[in-house]
Parts: sequence; C-alpha cells; structure tokens
Amino acid sequence: MVDETGSVNNAHQRKVLFSPKDLVLGFQHLLAMYSGDVLVPLLIGSYLHFSTIQMTYLVSIDIFMCGIATLLQLKRTPLTGIGLPVVLGCAVQSVTPLESIGSKLGITYMYGAIIAAGIFVFLIAGVFSRLKKLFPPVVTGSLITIIGFTLVPVGFQDLGGGTPTAHSFGDPKNLFIGFVTIAVILLLNAWAKGFLKSIAILLGILIGSFVAGAMGMVSLKPVSEAAWLHTPQLFFFGVPHFNGSAMITMILVSLTTMIESTGVFFALSEVTGQKLTSDDIKRGYRAEGIAAILGGLFNTFPYSTFSENVGVIRMSGVKTRRPVYYAAFMLLLLGLLPKAGALATVIPDPVLGGAMIVMFGIVGVQGIQILHKVDFTDNRNILVASVSVGLGLGVTMYPHIFQFLPTEFQIMMGNGVVVGSVAAVVLNLLFNGYGKEKPAKD
Repeated sequence: MVDETGSVNNAHQRKVLFSPKDLVLGFQHLLAMYSGDVLVPLLIGSYLHFSTIQMTYLVSIDIFMCGIATLLQLKRTPLTGIGLPVVLGCAVQSVTPLESIGSKLGITYMYGAIIAAGIFVFLIAGVFSRLKKLFPPVVTGSLITIIGFTLVPVGFQDLGGGTPTAHSFGDPKNLFIGFVTIAVILLLNAWAKGFLKSIAILLGILIGSFVAGAMGMVSLKPVSEAAWLHTPQLFFFGVPHFNGSAMITMILVSLTTMIESTGVFFALSEVTGQKLTSDDIKRGYRAEGIAAILGGLFNTFPYSTFSENVGVIRMSGVKTRRPVYYAAFMLLLLGLLPKAGALATVIPDPVLGGAMIVMFGIVGVQGIQILHKVDFTDNRNILVASVSVGLGLGVTMYPHIFQFLPTEFQIMMGNGVVVGSVAAVVLNLLFNGYGKEKPAKD
C-alpha cells in the first residue's frame, strides 16, 4: 500500500514477501548507481593492463560486493548498519591512489592497503560518530549542496559523450539523447501520478536508451562477450601484502569517503525524517569499514555511500528500504551472471548524463532547503555557507591548483567535498562555537 507521498505503508510491508513495484523501484536504484560503480574497476583495470579474464572478474566481483556492502548498511545490527535506504558503490576518489600503488608496488599491495584502510575506518567509527555536533544545519546544508552541485559537471560530461577530449564530444546526437532523457523525467514528474511518477528516472533511462538504440548508438557486443557465470574467489589476484606508505595513502582516502558519507547520511535523514544518533552513524561507518575489508580480501575496492540514490529517493517519494533490498539482491545476481550484468553497461553515456543532471541537481537543492533553517540575518552564517560552498565548487573545477603540495595533501585537498566540508566545520566552530547555531527567524 502506498500513501499519498509515495511511501510504502510499513504494516503492509511486513505482510508482503514479494512486491513487483518494489522490484521495479529497486531496478531504478540499480541503474542510477551502476555506471558510476563499474567505472572504477574499468579505470583501474585498464590502467594496470588487466587481461580480459582479469577484467571480467574485477567487474563481476565489484558488482557482487556492492550488493554485500549495501546489505551491511540496510540491516541494523548491534555492530553495523545505519538502517537508511542507502546504496553503496566503489569510492571513485580511490581510483588515482590505487592506480599509483598498483603500478609502483604491485596489485597485492593495493589490496593490502584497502584492508588496512577498512580496519582503520572500523576502529575510528566510534570517535568519528561523536563529532555529530560539528554538523549543525549551516554545515550539513552546505555539505549537501556541495555534494550535489560538484557532481553536476559529471552529468554534463556524460551528456556530451563521456570523454571531453574526444572528437565526438558534444555531438548533437549525444545532446539530443540526453535532453530526451531529461524531458521524459520532467514530463512524468509533472503529469504522471502514483507508481509511474515514482519510476520517472527509470523510465527516462529506458526510453532514452531505446531512442539511442534506434539511432544506432547502442551496441550489444559487451553482452555477447561476457561470461555466463562467475563466482567470487578469495585472493583472486594473490594474497594481499602491506606497505606503510600505501596504507597511509588509503587511510587518507578513507577519511574523505567518511566525510562524504556523513553528508549523504544527513541528506537521507532529512528526506526520510529519520533522526540520526551517534550510534546510527557509528554503525554506518563500521559497515563501510567491513565492506572495505571484504573488498581487499576478494580483490575489489573500498566502498562508500552513493549520493546518486538520494536523488532517486527524493524524486520517487518512496523512502523505505524495501526497494534498496531488491537492488542489493539484483547486484548480487548480476555479479554472479556477468552476461546479465553487461546489459546495464550498454546504456549510452548521454542517457545516464541526462538522468544524473536531474538527480544531482535535486541533491544540491536539498542542501539549500536545509540552509533555509539557518539564520542568515547573521553574517557569520552567510560566511560559513558562502565560503565553504565556493571552495568546494572551486576545487572541483580546478583540483590541480594543489599540484605542488605533497601527494598525501593532494589526495585530501583535491576533493571539493572534503575541502568544502572541512571549511564549513572550521568556520562554524570559529564563528558559532561547538554545537551552537541560532535557528532561522520566522
């Protein structure tokens, strides 16, 4: 049973073992995160010159572990699970450091560093979660605004074709397909009702893909070349080895993912109306730490909470975990059946770009909605929000501005979300003090 907001009635949920609507909503979540997730193994595998067999395993096990990582977060246990409708995928900020470690020291040291980072996240989770008072509305609103708007350029890059340096970037066909996708999503949200409205993003992606296929922009070659079955294997690329420098590098990366995940946790808390406690956040961090450890053991990657799916939840209006459970189990299935998983890789970049622009824009505006709670008659709050958002967007556009800093600092400072969120926390402490902030005036 769905209420007027689109949320599924909880009492009804417990009685229904299978829901076709939740299955379709879960598929929508899967498509929203799929491209961003498979991008990481494709980038790292190609950089390290993996063979076809190695690449097939890397992509398949990555998809499978995304399902495991998501399940760890969905179900609350005494140890893990934030209990929000979150989807986990590969932390894209880990790509460059892992490529560097893998090329200089070897693949096994890359996975040793991932395991060490996962253990670090698990151990520090309790301490990090107690910093909740560092995130009043002026900070969380700024952070969520930064997360949304710093990702919009990624959508535009895909809208143009995926590779800005390519001769075909910005081809009218790409733009047409991308804007068709956006138009379908907008039209369904404006005039559709009920379930059709809640799957607007999914229908936009599917219709955009069919139009692209009619224009000869879809190739099914990846499906025909993929294997039928692939099972996860412990230490597929070898037993992990450990190096101090590599471990410190990945621990720094893990700090950036924890900061980003914090912003997504608060964004989902705002959407679902579920207030977060320090224990909730601690279990969320621990789940990500365990997911990273498993990633190292099964030779995949560290995992973090995806912001793409916040936009999906906001647009669909369905704020329960059931659709995400379906998404997690579909990820497990696709990880075992590479040929089925390859179907999602044939979606053209412009289609995904169109959907991303809508989703990321929604996340950014959600941050602005949170900032509406802030007293902006106080110039100190204006400075906190404006400077942090400005720094976050600026670093995102020009991350190489820190190219002369040591590598360890570049890892942290080259991430706009990290720079913006740290600036927001520090400025708020400086101007408003610890856990203090005047609410907005009526």
